[in-house]
Amino acid sequence: MHELRFRQVHLDFHTSEHIPGIGSDFNPERFVATLKEAAVDSITCFSRCHHGWTYHPSKVARPHPHLTCNLLAEQIQACHAADIRVPIYVTVGWDHRMAREHPEWIEVDENGSQVGRKPLGAGWGWYNMDFASPYLDYVVAQTEEVCDMFGNEVDGLFFDILSQRGVHGQWCLQEFARLGWDPANPEHQERMRQHLLVRCTDRLAGAVRAKCPKATIFFNGSHIDPSFRQIERNYTHIEIESLPSGGWGYAHFPMTVRYSRTLGMDYLGMTGKFSESWGHFNSYKNPAALEYECFLMLAQGGKCSIGDQLHPSGRLDDKTYDLIGSVYRQVRDREPWCRGARSVTEIAVVNAEPYGKTEDRMDPRNLGAARMLIEGRHQFDFVDDRCDLSGYKVLILPDVIALEGEFAQKVERFVEGGGALIASHRSLLTPHASRLAPVASQGDLEFSPDFMRLAGEETDYVMYERGMKVEAVEGAEVLATIGVPYFNRSWDTFISHAHSPVKEATDLPAIVRKGRAVYFAHPVFTSYARHSMSFYRDAVLKVLAELLPDPLVVAPGPTSLQATMTAQGDRRIVHLLHYIPERRALNFDVVEDRLPLYDVPVSVLGTYSGATLQPQGEALEVRHEGGRTKVAVPVVDGHQMVVFE
Repeated sequence: MHELRFRQVHLDFHTSEHIPGIGSDFNPERFVATLKEAAVDSITCFSRCHHGWTYHPSKVARPHPHLTCNLLAEQIQACHAADIRVPIYVTVGWDHRMAREHPEWIEVDENGSQVGRKPLGAGWGWYNMDFASPYLDYVVAQTEEVCDMFGNEVDGLFFDILSQRGVHGQWCLQEFARLGWDPANPEHQERMRQHLLVRCTDRLAGAVRAKCPKATIFFNGSHIDPSFRQIERNYTHIEIESLPSGGWGYAHFPMTVRYSRTLGMDYLGMTGKFSESWGHFNSYKNPAALEYECFLMLAQGGKCSIGDQLHPSGRLDDKTYDLIGSVYRQVRDREPWCRGARSVTEIAVVNAEPYGKTEDRMDPRNLGAARMLIEGRHQFDFVDDRCDLSGYKVLILPDVIALEGEFAQKVERFVEGGGALIASHRSLLTPHASRLAPVASQGDLEFSPDFMRLAGEETDYVMYERGMKVEAVEGAEVLATIGVPYFNRSWDTFISHAHSPVKEATDLPAIVRKGRAVYFAHPVFTSYARHSMSFYRDAVLKVLAELLPDPLVVAPGPTSLQATMTAQGDRRIVHLLHYIPERRALNFDVVEDRLPLYDVPVSVLGTYSGATLQPQGEALEVRHEGGRTKVAVPVVDGHQMVVFE
């Protein structure tokens, strides 16, 4: 596994042909001095950008018409002399010049329209290039030229924009015919997209490995999900692009990293220095936000990358690197307790993305589960059907996980081996899972919304998403029941502004337990993602506390406090983070201030002889009780590591 560096910059350089003097103010000594002062140890620099220009001589592509120097070569030479890595960026999915010169290479959708930028569009956007067309040959040839040009100086290749949308251009239709697939069939269309991505990554990775076998290789598609398994052989590591203010949101990285880290590669998180998204000049993120994003990467066992955009003149912006340096110097101080660290987890959540697409940018089944467990400070991963479950104590099947075939058998072995199971809604309700399910399905519930009441309580809680009508199997215990409304809302049966209130209680099961398996009749994880009612989270966490009474980490505090655990050999490191994103802009959240917490109790499973606050080096008093080690953290001011030896 390749060991990534901790303090990286991704230096965008998408530069229009209408701007003169490209690189005219580039000074190698000043460039490196700025990076060193900011504690940067790796910087991704550009070969070919989205505009289609290269920033070095080329016989395959075309250098920017106003390039004043061999910019990439000078960047590499200067950085290598200072022990700074320089992975090389090559655009794949977007190339404005080639789209203009070869419009037949642009993706075409089922309506015959080109995909991406409109001819007179002045806003954000690019033409999407068709990987079935000869355009891919061009990208491969340009990549081979870069490898030949820089040889042993090639640290790695970063290939950007790995996606295919429109698959009805002439080249794709020929490929459909060759493979015997139906271009009118949506399943075959999706299969074609995956086929083109696999072939593209195979060819580009093969070209790099043939010429620069020690180079790192990464293909960026802005998200990592279980479809990654089809192309993982072509990667040396993972970079999780996730700008919280750039369309992903603060919930994206914590979910995606918890799946990515199960894939056996080194990984990093990629945020940006921008107040908003890529390509914003003189736009600076709040320092507390950049701290939070980078420390969260460390807390999840990853490395850090911060996106920037170089001015066409080739000069780095001083204020940007003052900002980056203020965070990266803190990252450098924390590295001794992060190098070689791996996340320690005990709960596995089956990734819902392969089980039916949603219209949401982030899968609400995953989002609801992630938020519940993060707010409960549990240690968990997202897994797919190929992951080894043997190291986990609890498996969660959120809302839609239809167990079939070998995966159903794997889950059955997990439960037989003592593992606990939490499932909801349509999960478990398949013939293959019948032996595991504490219920039998009778179809959808008649009313929606309806209500849930926990056993022994008197309060009903509205369940906004329609649940399943189920019957508890013999020997199962009903933990909650369903209350029904007077009627479903319609054009003539309605009350007030929303839904009907409770009419009466029923004995229909809402939560059922048998042995180590618990089933929720409603899509409780989707419900929490969409409606954020704390009852949904608390009901799940209450069940989880019974199945997992002695968790790895206990850290009482507000739900905004996050706690994760990593390991270096026998050492355990608990990362405590307390930053609060706020909706201060219309379309995205920001972090501006730290909000310190005082006297935070932390308890970890196991007996450890000592504990220290790091990087401060301050010893804490430890107590041992019930097989746990307990400490009190005087203050959590943003990010605090507690190291148990």
